Amino acid sequence: MSPFRASAALTGSWEHFEFTVDDGVGTVTFNRPDKLNALTFEVYADLRDLIAELPHRGDVRVLVLTGSGRGFCSGGDVEEIIGELQQMETAQLLEFTRMTGAVVKALRETPIPVIAAVNGIAAGAGSVLALASDFRLLAESAKFAFLFTKVGLAGADMGSAYLLPRLVGLGRATELLMLGDKLDATRAEAIGLATRVIPDAELHGEATALARRLADGPALAYSTTKVLLTRELDSDLGGAIELEAITQALLMTARDHKEFYAAWSAGRAPQWTGR
Repeated sequence: MSPFRASAALTGSWEHFEFTVDDGVGTVTFNRPDKLNALTFEVYADLRDLIAELPHRGDVRVLVLTGSGRGFCSGGDVEEIIGELQQMETAQLLEFTRMTGAVVKALRETPIPVIAAVNGIAAGAGSVLALASDFRLLAESAKFAFLFTKVGLAGADMGSAYLLPRLVGLGRATELLMLGDKLDATRAEAIGLATRVIPDAELHGEATALARRLADGPALAYSTTKVLLTRELDSDLGGAIELEAITQALLMTARDHKEFYAAWSAGRAPQWTGR
């Protein structure tokens, strides 16, 4: 556990999704399979708070997001969220939309790599959760659908209009966010939205293998790479080069870099500690 945390206890269990930790790999499994893992107010809040806690736990070096049953996440529950939103005033609605955006902000800003193992449909907010992850492993049956305009709302939601053009380009992002049509796994891979497309039966194993590689590797190098990728999206070249120079100089003092050289000199594999 990190020594740099507040006096309040970390959360012991999470009620609105399954969360497990196995040797450095944390896994969030959305577990409302009868609703294709549709999100509720409580799921959003728990996910936001869990991701904020992860860097302080000390036992999670990589996070996997996935869904139980036939879907990854079908977005906000029509009955439990959209119906309730009709009764809210502007201030409450803004509180809700800021909460959903805070989940995406937390996913991008946590120094922990995040893998979305997309089994089945990722729609609406579910598609943005996958978009905000660092790796998107798609089952062959997976589909994306940025559905916001289909319900009469802006296609730009939860940071999607910021993230998606940077991943697939402005033209394709305009198509996906404005029209809201389904996108199958094959096309998602072709336009750069998928890291890899995997046979359905092999998705869990491939996600586990990637998570294991990240958890067992030089975790400090991985985390700083993610931080720099995020920070440099809006940086000029000079600022980016200076930030990378400072970071590399710091990492040259880290145990993992020294371990690499010791292992190389001894002709053995490095024993990474993430320090």
